[in-house]
Amino acid sequence: MNKIKIGIIGTGYMGGTHAQLYARNERTTVHAIYDVRPERMESVSRQTGAKCMENGEQVIESCDAIVVTTPNVRHTELTVAAANAGKAVFSEKPMATNLTEAEAVLEASKNAKVFQVGHNRRFAPVYVKLKELISKDKIHSAHIKMNRGELQNPEWTGDTDVTGGFLYETTVHMFDMIRFQFGEIEELIAIGSSQTYPEIDNFSVLLKFKSGLHATFCSAADASWIFPFERLEAFCEHRTIMTQEMENLTDSRGSDPNFEYFSWHLLSKEERWGYAQENEAFIDAVLNGTEPLVTALDGYKSVELVEACYKAVKTGERIKFE
Repeated sequence: MNKIKIGIIGTGYMGGTHAQLYARNERTTVHAIYDVRPERMESVSRQTGAKCMENGEQVIESCDAIVVTTPNVRHTELTVAAANAGKAVFSEKPMATNLTEAEAVLEASKNAKVFQVGHNRRFAPVYVKLKELISKDKIHSAHIKMNRGELQNPEWTGDTDVTGGFLYETTVHMFDMIRFQFGEIEELIAIGSSQTYPEIDNFSVLLKFKSGLHATFCSAADASWIFPFERLEAFCEHRTIMTQEMENLTDSRGSDPNFEYFSWHLLSKEERWGYAQENEAFIDAVLNGTEPLVTALDGYKSVELVEACYKAVKTGERIKFE
């Protein structure tokens, strides 16, 4: 079997993570890479055997599948170019950092062989288990939190010219996750404030889903690194299902203090966080010519929710979705 030639644009932490996984995969080879920082690119090249290119265009031209892991605000330009070249495209989250660019990516994705967005939480075993459990019961409400300890390390996490805003850097993961778990959102209300950083860095959101389910969602950028920084609690009749990061899940049923506990702490981080599984799903879609498990439309919807949240905070409006 001819291996899929993977090209990676952006070889920071996530680019390096994907590069290592693809280099170990028997169905792929990391053929070409590019990064604006040569030392970082050369390090990944030594680890994977990939060719160092002079720009992203060369990577797109020379490879079958393009993985875009640049800073958030650079995703659109590169994914549109790769899609319009007819390549298979994997875009790290977020797909874009505003609705205009998200619409452009959504349109260009029609020209791609495959277009998948890197919302890895969908593949993390803890959230796969959660979806399995809630599919067998009627959830009436939920509480979600996703915090960062700070926006200082790495220093670019506090630069909106790089991230597009706090919600795009971190919280966008959970906007996608709650759609995955609970379905489409009908309306939201949001309150936010700037407490520590020169942007809106703390959010409280109230969500109503089309199913009738309602949820609260909070996200803070200056919460310290207290465990768990990410948690989802789903409430049913005399039942709570609670996740703690990508580590474990507790399922408490009935009116007595009994619970079932699931843990994935022995898995590698790449498996616990779903990175390995999302890459396998991308390869499957490329080889089989099938729709990926996280589509460009999913990526668009997460951008739409982030933008709605910012709008609600700034205007005080109750945002309704079609």
